[in-house]
Amino acid sequence: MRIGEKRRLRRDPLAYLDNLSRRSTTGLIQLPWGGWCVSDPVLAQTLLRSPEYHAGKSGFFGDLLPTRSAQIEVGHAVRNLLRAGMPHYRAALTRAVAELPTASRWPAAGTRLLYRCLADLLLHPGTPAETRKLLQRSAYGGVAVHAPHVWQRARAEVLRARLLAAVTEQVGRRRKNPVGEQRDVLDAVLSACPAETPDRTVVELHLMMFRAIMSPLSTSLAWTVLLACLHHTAPTPWPWPAEHVVREALRHRPVAWMVGRTLPGPLDFGGTTLPPGVLLSVSPYLLHHDEHLWSAPQAFQPERWSTKREHGPYVPFGMGPFICAGAAVAHILLTESLTALCDSARLTVTGGDPRPVMAESTVPRPFTLHRALTSPTTT
Repeated sequence: MRIGEKRRLRRDPLAYLDNLSRRSTTGLIQLPWGGWCVSDPVLAQTLLRSPEYHAGKSGFFGDLLPTRSAQIEVGHAVRNLLRAGMPHYRAALTRAVAELPTASRWPAAGTRLLYRCLADLLLHPGTPAETRKLLQRSAYGGVAVHAPHVWQRARAEVLRARLLAAVTEQVGRRRKNPVGEQRDVLDAVLSACPAETPDRTVVELHLMMFRAIMSPLSTSLAWTVLLACLHHTAPTPWPWPAEHVVREALRHRPVAWMVGRTLPGPLDFGGTTLPPGVLLSVSPYLLHHDEHLWSAPQAFQPERWSTKREHGPYVPFGMGPFICAGAAVAHILLTESLTALCDSARLTVTGGDPRPVMAESTVPRPFTLHRALTSPTTT
């Protein structure tokens, strides 16, 4: 990639992707860092939906589990644990928001807020304090949410190793002394894994689920707050329901900017032939901003969700057989969080920039959230 292209990509990754899509005449984009991305919306949805492209296991789990059915069991067990823990989450959220300072630095503050509310569901209070502290440090230190700097990523790897050792010890104890109930995500993973799964594999799965919960929730909540504040600056309450703001934020800035499917056979599309085994990517961002599928796709308009008309494909958590099992629960958690933040308060931001930092996901650039309490009768 040329220096000029690298600069444009770094300055505004999504605008760079938009430009590549507009220049494509074949429905495929050859990515400058290697690989291919689909810009044709029909082919993109076919890749996400068709059983032809979903044979075997989901790549999300890698080789940690032996079968697709085992992967589904683990995903559903964790989803059900979080759903059952919603009353606990709501109670913790009320306390955490009440203690939020009037000015906080996001996305980091959002990560801390969410972790406080999820901590007991990730590792229950009966877990040794040192292990829970390591999980907390991992959440704040880049293990759960991508760290932007090299030194932060190096520190995160050290934390990760210590966390893996501590949780491995917990798995051994829980297997020797089962309690018969699912108290946290680790119990859910243990209950769903095949009996012969090694302790270390169970721990890797727990860490994977920890990241899969914390990273998209933290990033999505930050985007939701930022975009709503940038697009409503009047000194009046937001004119949209919290659920509509969340849905529009996930459309406008989906956390997963690329998802891939491996081609089982050769694909000839628009005059380009791709051999079997090629990883062909789909961009939820491009699907969410296709002018033929959405009305005013570049505009942030939560009001579009007040009707079922003029909605294009909505894939913030994937689509088809490999859709995230926790998609519905994630929507609920984000809506509950935004509702609590807005309760009897006016939100504004300074330093907000809608251009993302491109890492493993589309991460918001740092901004300051100001939360001014108001009379309950005015919100």
